[in-house]
Amino acid sequence: MSRLRESARGQECLVRLPGVCNRNPETVVLAHLGGGGMGYKTADYEGSFCCSSCHDALDGRVNTDNTHDELELMHRQGATRTRDYWVKEGLIKIA
Repeated sequence: MSRLRESARGQECLVRLPGVCNRNPETVVLAHLGGGGMGYKTADYEGSFCCSSCHDALDGRVNTDNTHDELELMHRQGATRTRDYWVKEGLIKIA
């Protein structure tokens, strides 16, 4: 497991889907943004700390009142917050 994926353990959900997020750090994993294609994932630095409930919604396992575009936007916002955390913690460097 990569250190970026490992860093999600015990963190707060940074996707925070309203009415969906369970706010339980014990369920947080690194959720990859879409775009990798069937059976592929994008790079870990394209992911966000995401609780199991938000992850289910993003992956379409549960329905929400949000459009696909709204879910993608909130996932990307979470990915930005996650990258900010990694930079602050020295896990990644931005040139």
